[in-house]
Amino acid sequence: MDIRRLILAVILPPASVTNKEVGTVMLTGLLTALGWLPGVAFALFMINQEGRQAKA
Repeated sequence: MDIRRLILAVILPPASVTNKEVGTVMLTGLLTALGWLPGVAFALFMINQEGRQAKA
């Protein structure tokens, strides 16, 4: 995992998933707007999923 993306996920969650599809970025933005913690959790989940797919 890239430490810069993890830090970015905590500070600004939508910016950490910009390499994903537009829907993912919008969903992360919506979750962040509804509450900071859901956006962070989803961004960390997406970063974790990307890492798992890269290893497989």
